[in-house]
Amino acid sequence: MSLHAQLSVEAEARLRAQKRNSTISSILVSVLVVAALSLVLGIFLLPNIVTETPTLVTYSATKSEEPEVQEKKASKQIQKKPAAPASAVSRVITSNSASATAIPVPDVDFSAPSADFGDAQDFGTGWGDTGFGSGAAFGKIPSSMRERCSPEDRMKRLLESGGTKQCEKAVGDALDWLKDTQNEDGSWDKTHPIAMTGFALLAFLGHCETPQSEKYGEEVLKAITYLVDNGMKNDGRLTDKPDNSIQWVYDHGIAAYALAEAYTFCSRMDINVPNLDTVVKKAGDIIIKGQGNTGGWVYKFTGGSGGDNSVGFWQIQALKACKHTGLFKDSELKSAGRKALDFLESVQGDNGAIGYRNSPAKSPGLTGGGVLAFQIWGEGNSKEAKKGIDYIADNSEFTWGQSNANLYYHYYNAQAMINHGGKEWDNYNERFRDVLVKNQNKDGSWEQKMSHGPINVHMATCLATMMLEVYYRFLPGSSE
Repeated sequence: MSLHAQLSVEAEARLRAQKRNSTISSILVSVLVVAALSLVLGIFLLPNIVTETPTLVTYSATKSEEPEVQEKKASKQIQKKPAAPASAVSRVITSNSASATAIPVPDVDFSAPSADFGDAQDFGTGWGDTGFGSGAAFGKIPSSMRERCSPEDRMKRLLESGGTKQCEKAVGDALDWLKDTQNEDGSWDKTHPIAMTGFALLAFLGHCETPQSEKYGEEVLKAITYLVDNGMKNDGRLTDKPDNSIQWVYDHGIAAYALAEAYTFCSRMDINVPNLDTVVKKAGDIIIKGQGNTGGWVYKFTGGSGGDNSVGFWQIQALKACKHTGLFKDSELKSAGRKALDFLESVQGDNGAIGYRNSPAKSPGLTGGGVLAFQIWGEGNSKEAKKGIDYIADNSEFTWGQSNANLYYHYYNAQAMINHGGKEWDNYNERFRDVLVKNQNKDGSWEQKMSHGPINVHMATCLATMMLEVYYRFLPGSSE
């Protein structure tokens, strides 16, 4: 016999209700516990989850009170590459011609040139490895060219070497005029666009206006791209003239000079211009190959004997600019330079004049170009260079409107004389400086109306600008 307890119907209903309430209470407690734990974890982990966008701080090589420079937005499809805050902003510039070749940045270690001014030696080949400040974009530019890139150092050098504030204002006005007169395709002039674009580019670079310049960056970019595209179309030949034209060797030498100097700036500032290295190398090789067996250059680059110094001086300057690029073998450039100086020695007159071809009596105003050639190839103390300086000192005048003020001749004289220094430079500087500034047009240009006719206003403006940049454009040194 067994006993069984049996709940009443009312008791069973109360038990089921109690179980149901207990289950609901358990669920609510669990939800509250989970919510409380989530809140606690959120308080401790939230700082590690939320991130802030860091503020990038850039540093400038100029004084703190100067306004912040906004980066120039140029055409030609410029794309910025990411860089550290204190490093130079990099740009990739797309030209009209595709390139599969990346521009190499040569790793060249030269000794820094002497800082002494006017020692009659080479303009210097030292690269240097320090800038004007931490991460300065100009720190890797050759030291012979770097002085032009700091506004403070530029003005300091200008005043120390005989220039005035009016000279610098005149340069700025001239660069504004060039900016306003550039053609849409990046060139200047219609008759001789390659040579005139080379002149303008040299004038901008002489003031350290690069593709990254705030005010003139777009114009510099367009000029470089125009010349590079021309060189790519012609396998390194820089001209729009046919092979049988005597003009094309002038075009080539002037444009090669400008592009080689542009490459030095761009490669050292991490500005990638497709095909710039290719065109500079091919253009330089054309000059080397076109040198005659006696060391000179003639129309059409036909080689042979003799030489036209008006043509040759541009090739000599271009090869010196090529030397700074690091794209050429130093031995082949020195060989070409030595042969060129040998030719100039052979055609120099007893009075020190160096003329047009073999006769120093014809166009002796070119003497400054010959002296400059000796100086930039390390022979500034040679007897030939000194004789040339004496000739310029004794025979150079600068009367505006007269043939003795021909800017084509004085472009060379100004460089040769300031590199020589001393009383010869002081006297020459007093002859041309204020006269040149005074005769600048209100729009920033110069126009020479000579006895034999006017000089191209664009060419005159560029030559005058480079004459007034001579105070800081190159740093005389003794590194050869």
